[in-house]
Amino acid sequence: MGSLSGMTYKIRTFGDPVLLTQAAAVTDIDGKVVRIVEKMFETLYESDSGIGLAAPQVGIQRQIFVWDMDDEPLVILNPKIVESDGEWVYDEGCLSIPGLYVEMTRPKTVLMKGVDLNGNEISIEADELEARLFQHELDHLNGVLMFDRMQPEQRKQAMAQYIKITEQADPVEGIVRLRAE
Repeated sequence: MGSLSGMTYKIRTFGDPVLLTQAAAVTDIDGKVVRIVEKMFETLYESDSGIGLAAPQVGIQRQIFVWDMDDEPLVILNPKIVESDGEWVYDEGCLSIPGLYVEMTRPKTVLMKGVDLNGNEISIEADELEARLFQHELDHLNGVLMFDRMQPEQRKQAMAQYIKITEQADPVEGIVRLRAE
């Protein structure tokens, strides 16, 4: 993919209604979709801490997500998790809820199916961190946030922590950085 340096999307954060809406399926893989994917990768790399990014996180209501683990950039369109198994507890974060990491339990392994940029059906087996990434990004495509996956008491504590983080935040060029106290 060619570089579109300096041309990134703004990552939408908690409170933006676009994050609560189910994304539409990609029905036509054309140059516009390819450009969206390229720009999503640029945005992901600019974020520094992200390993995956779903289109709704940048305001695009399409079933697209990109990820890069171990310098292997990949994209999937119209993904579905068709199998899952086990249980894995891990601190989960989100580019749309910056600064918050919460212990979450999700299936340890998943089988995800979707379509690549060439229109070919693909099937990917994943476990642990990659499986969590797939589940997390698929949640974004369905308008579900981490807060929605939490038990009531955990959600209450996480919301209080996030409010505290945002009160201390200093937005610098769209990136939230915590001030030293």
